[in-house]
This record gives sequence, C-alpha cells and structure tokens, in this order.
Amino acid sequence: MESAEDRNAESRVFIFDTTLRDGEQSPGASMNPEEKLRVARQLEKMGVDIIEAGFPVASEGDFASVRQIAREIRGCGIAALARANTADIDRAWEAVAEAASPRIHTFISSSDIHLQYQLHKSREQVLREAVAAVAHARNYTRNVEFSPMDATRSDRDYLCAMVEAVIAAGAATVNIPDTVGYAVPDEFGDLIATLFRRVKNIRRAVISVHCHNDLGLATANALAALRNGARQVECTINGIGERAGNSAMEEVVMAIKTRKDLFNLWTGIRTEYIHQTSRLLTQITGIHVQPNKAIVGANAFAHESGIHQDGLIKEKITYEIMTPQSVGISNTHIVLGKHSGSHAVADRLRTLGHALTEEEMQRVFVRFKELADVKKEVFDEDLESIVYEEASRSEEKYRFVYLNVVSGSQAVPTATMQMEVDGKMVQEAGFGVGPVDAIFTAIRKITKTDYPLLKYAVNAVTGGTDAQGEATVQLKFNGRSAVGRGAHPDVLVASAKAYINALNRLEWLRKDIRKVQV
Repeated sequence: MESAEDRNAESRVFIFDTTLRDGEQSPGASMNPEEKLRVARQLEKMGVDIIEAGFPVASEGDFASVRQIAREIRGCGIAALARANTADIDRAWEAVAEAASPRIHTFISSSDIHLQYQLHKSREQVLREAVAAVAHARNYTRNVEFSPMDATRSDRDYLCAMVEAVIAAGAATVNIPDTVGYAVPDEFGDLIATLFRRVKNIRRAVISVHCHNDLGLATANALAALRNGARQVECTINGIGERAGNSAMEEVVMAIKTRKDLFNLWTGIRTEYIHQTSRLLTQITGIHVQPNKAIVGANAFAHESGIHQDGLIKEKITYEIMTPQSVGISNTHIVLGKHSGSHAVADRLRTLGHALTEEEMQRVFVRFKELADVKKEVFDEDLESIVYEEASRSEEKYRFVYLNVVSGSQAVPTATMQMEVDGKMVQEAGFGVGPVDAIFTAIRKITKTDYPLLKYAVNAVTGGTDAQGEATVQLKFNGRSAVGRGAHPDVLVASAKAYINALNRLEWLRKDIRKVQV
C-alpha cells in the first residue's frame, strides 16, 4: 500500500482524457450523443480527472453532446475546446457552464510553420490573441487551460514568452502539445525542463502534455515530460485519435503504477476498470485493438512459449510485471455453454462490469442461448458483443429480421432479406458478384439508400472454427462517415447486421446535420 507521504500533491498526475474529442477524430470513430455519454460515465467510473467532452462550436450536435455530459457527469471536470477567439470561447462556456467543475481549453498555434502557412499572422499578433483568449475565458472561470499548438516545432524563446504571458493572463493549466508527433523522448523532456527553467511564473500553473504517436513515441514522450515536471497528461483510451493517435491512457497510467520506483508519481485512476473501458470503446467505435497492444491487447496476458509457461507456473512474477486483475482481467475461466443457466451468465457479466436490469438480462440470456446452441463455448467477448448489440437497439429506424443466401460456384449469389423499416416489415431480394454484395444490394433496395462503402472487414471474435464472426462496415454521407458492427456465428448474418447498424448510425448523423442547417 502507498503511504500518505507517497500520495502528496506534488507527485499527483492529473489524467485529462480526450477520447471524446481528439479520439473521435479517428476516421470512422464518430459517436452519437448516447454513446458519448456511455463513454463519459465509464471514464467517471475509472476516476479520470478531466474529460474533454468535445469542440462545441463544431456543430449543434457536438454542442448538445458536451452540454449533456456537463449536466450529467458530476465526478470529474468537464472541458470544452475552443479556438482563441471570442465566439468559440463563448460557445464552449455555454456548453460546460452547468458542469460540476467546468474548464475552457483554448488554443492557438505557436510554430512559425503554422503561423506562416496556416494562420498568415505574425508572432506578435498571435501572442496578443493568445493572451486575449485566456483573459476572455477568465471572465467565465478560473479553470482555463491554454495550448500553444505545434509547440515542439516552435522557437523556444517564443514558446517561453507565450507560456509566461498566458500564465500571467490567468491560465491555470498550460498544455504543451506535440501536435504532429515530431519529438523524441530526450528532446521532449528537455523542452519541458527548459520551460521550468526559463518561465518565471511557471509554478503558478499545472504543466500538461498532449503527445501524438506519429513516430510511435507518444507514451514515451509523455513519461519523459512527467520526469521533467509535467503533472497532467492528455491521453485517450486505446490511444485512438488523429492520424496515428495519442498517448494511450492505459499505458501512461500503468507505467506510472508499475514503475513507481522510477517515477514516484501516482494517479487517481481505478485501474481495475481499464480493460472494461477499452472493450466498451472498441464496441462503440468498431476500431479493434491489435492483439499485441500493451495492457489491453488480447495477447497482453497470454503466454504460449513453453519456457514462459514453466516460469509462470512456478512464480507469476517471472514473466508478468503486472497482474491481469490490476487492469480488470480475471484469470478465472468459467466455461459457458448451452447447459449454463442465467445465474452463471449474470455472474459472468457482473465480473466483466456490466450491471444489467432484469429485463435487459432476460433479453441477453435469450441471445446467449441462441448462440450457445451453435457454439461449444461462449467466451467473454461473445457476451460483450451481445450486450452491446442489445444496448444499441433503442431508436433504430432499421431492424434485421431474416436473411437467406444462395451462393456457390455454379449459382448466381442471391440474398433474400426481411427487415423492419420504421416498424413496417419489408422484404426484398438482391443479386451480387458474391454473397456479401448480394446482401448489401438487398439492404440498399429495402432502405432506398446508396451510401458509398468505405470499409468492410470481418474478424473472429474468439478462436476456433465455431467462433462468432464480427463484421465492420463503414459508410459515407455528406463528407462524414459512420461505422457499424455486427456479430454472429454466420459471417453473412454478421455482415448484414453491421451494414444495418451503420445505416442506423448514419440516420443519427443526418439528423444532426439537419439540426445544424436549421
């Protein structure tokens, strides 16, 4: 156990989660308001210090989502992003004003590259705008954060002057972003040390870092910054985000916890919820975690080597530097199959962190029995797929009812589909160059839609020939896209469900766009 002396204020690292803002900028990772709220509640449960809920001026939908999260999440701070101008800042405050601890996060570029080619402004002009933005935000709250975008490619003298000026104007947190993932750890650590050495008033603010992963160094850079005085890390679940993503929260938090001997720092994160949160985000966005991903990958606590297995049997610490339980993975394996009762299934879901109502449990158990009839063993991932699909059924315009496919080397691929559209039963047949093409053709005929298909992929949820197939479909509409997913032992049914799920999510996007236009 850590002593009270270990947990002093100077060694506290604040976790600023930007999954709902920067993370949502991952291609295909758009979430609707209900999905964002589900993620926000999970982040609150984990003990995140600040949730960056979105960019309110971007759209009416983003504004409404940020405001809903600010109203309903009471256990952590809620931040809204704003460019360094009055309109953005006013809109950001309007969105977060009702939060228990609201924060305005304003930013402007500081590198000469951005000033010359993007902003077409002088250093002096940008410095004035940065100070004015912080001063204006301070009219609403003392909890103001400022970011000099592209800090790692900025002139250090100018960056130091800007940081000192915005702190003097009232910024309580100053974030140093490696916006394009350009820095390497020694260099980034030295940059943070230079700021602490040269900025006279730096102790009046919390220094934060926001690292991108373009060179695969985001987490390493964030840790280097912490060793040189930074005390807030801006990160995302599973490391999702713009381009190659951000520092992964689970990696930063577990590095601090596992190497306490090196960092002597601590966070308020309840690490036993890490795996559950990672799975939730994967289910909502359809962005899968690579099997060898640190902390949350399927193979992170799997051992196949005979030498490793021998060592683990004798003493787990030989090949595991952290326990699976510390991140919410249980090494207790209960085989669930067609002979399992509802109590066993409910107990396993509780272990996985899913608190279902009696009605929800009844629906999930029916689906479980259907799956158990065609699979020898139902795995945790199978159960979570069922839970997610049941949670996604509210307010659906389109519902899957029935599918029959005829295909083969001597047959024209034909799909007969039956669906509910706004509660009415519709049936159509479609032909294609293959069975999946025929299915998608039938769905398009039923729904009278023809959105461009950006992505189609199928993965096995678990191992074995009886594994559920998990299909992912990404559709495009009016410059935006939506990802749908579906799981079923028959990959053709999974594909149909994924396409229909994507259509339902696009319906939400279309409604959001109409609100913006109105």
